[in-house]
Amino acid sequence: MRFARRNASGYAHGFRALTGLLLALASRATPTVAQPADTVVAIVGATLIDGNGGPAVPNAVVVLSGGRIRAVGPRASVPVPKGATVIDGTGKYLVPGFIDTNVHLSLYSGLESLARYEGRFTDIAIEGAQLQLKYGITSVRDSYGMLKPLLEARDRINRGEAVGARILFAGNIVGWGGPWSYTFTGTRQENLSLFQEQMNDAIAAGGGEDLMNMTPDALRGAINRYLDQGVDFVKYGGTSHAFFPAMLGFSEAAQRAMVEETHKRGKVAETHATSPEGLRLAVEAGVDLVQHPEATDALIPPDIVRLMVTKGVFCSMLENTITGKPWKEFQKLLKNKADSVTRADSTRRADSMKVATTGDTLRTWADSTIAENVLRRPVRARTLGEVARDSTNNRMLFRRKNAEELIRAGCLATASTDNYRGSAPEFERVPRSENQAPGVGSILSIEGLVELGMTPGQAIVAATKNGAMAMRMGNQLGTIEPGKIADVLLLGADPLVDIHNIRKLALVIRDGRIVDIRRLPVKPVFYRPVAKPAS
Repeated sequence: MRFARRNASGYAHGFRALTGLLLALASRATPTVAQPADTVVAIVGATLIDGNGGPAVPNAVVVLSGGRIRAVGPRASVPVPKGATVIDGTGKYLVPGFIDTNVHLSLYSGLESLARYEGRFTDIAIEGAQLQLKYGITSVRDSYGMLKPLLEARDRINRGEAVGARILFAGNIVGWGGPWSYTFTGTRQENLSLFQEQMNDAIAAGGGEDLMNMTPDALRGAINRYLDQGVDFVKYGGTSHAFFPAMLGFSEAAQRAMVEETHKRGKVAETHATSPEGLRLAVEAGVDLVQHPEATDALIPPDIVRLMVTKGVFCSMLENTITGKPWKEFQKLLKNKADSVTRADSTRRADSMKVATTGDTLRTWADSTIAENVLRRPVRARTLGEVARDSTNNRMLFRRKNAEELIRAGCLATASTDNYRGSAPEFERVPRSENQAPGVGSILSIEGLVELGMTPGQAIVAATKNGAMAMRMGNQLGTIEPGKIADVLLLGADPLVDIHNIRKLALVIRDGRIVDIRRLPVKPVFYRPVAKPAS
């Protein structure tokens, strides 16, 4: 069954009736409407927020055909083509499809999960891409995962064999190993099973820990061989993964070699670097993007912040993990600790008063010990272990402050999340937090940009135009302009008034085709609901 075609005068029949018909047609076959290649769609009457950061355009017309945006402008100046399928956008808001610059779609950890789902890794990656699309995330950058399943998922979506967010992926973080490697988790290599070692190799995919021992010249060849496997960009370990303190991964000369070879191939070079000096080395080496630059073990010095802004480095920050519910929970934790300290201090003061009033009447050794501890305890230097623990406990404060400073300084911020699935739901003791769930976490990240200091308009630019530039697809995606790929969203309320209105998703169009988001994911594999255990 083909689309019903309407003349321009027919758009008054209403948005709900038309989209209801389109989605009903879609639900009979695939989650995208099977439109003929020459179908012309006109979205009429919506307020246009084009992603460039300028003022919104009320009562706009946007014409789509052949998967591209063909015309954009005020209704008075852009005619609706004769015979076009018209979508009434009156009272709604049209924005570009959102982009998440740091997700993890593939399964890459959890021994039980990897063993049980071996053979379904590509399906899991596609499922993650579909969950992203369900929330209006039309493109994602996967910055760490298993190369072959991600390659297959990307290509199946690109060929139209599966619906999902557009995927660009890096595969491994070059210089690190898999889930049971020393560089990734600090795991000693003794007594690993054959399966664990095979999974490590599948993740490393020729870009593992052995590259850290190479000379810069040898690294040039290794990076090109890695790129030959079909990855879209290169991410390398500028520092260690999850250790305190973060240890430097590659020398500046080695980093320059990897960045230069990646750029020769026309691709983005980025890094994971979680120390201030690690950031400095990577930025001076010429990286295009830093993943979670705010997540350092100390505050980023102002000169490094300025350097990142001056060089136009994209700041792919994990806004979803330092705003909203996680931030409120952290503040509550701080308050509880402060209250505990206050109570302990009150107790000490009471003990001091008791000792002072009893004076020489103390006779027992125990009472004498109390007096010694309360009144004459020597002040000692704090141990390095205590300092390290405080740094870990204060990391949320560092991250929040770093993010606010980077945004205030004018960094090219993007929306990103580290969305990932650690273990299959049947192996979890408690459900994962929604702030890193596919799609949901991405929306929370965009909202978090406003909490960190952006206006809603700036947050939309970060989640659209900046994301597209970070993909090196700024000439193809990220804004609603003639000639660009038709990834657009209709929202039911104004996101410039309240950024939370990005949750009010009325319609998703990806590559010019309407997506039935109600049917996503198409074949739940990994993110399916799991029954609660019997009490």
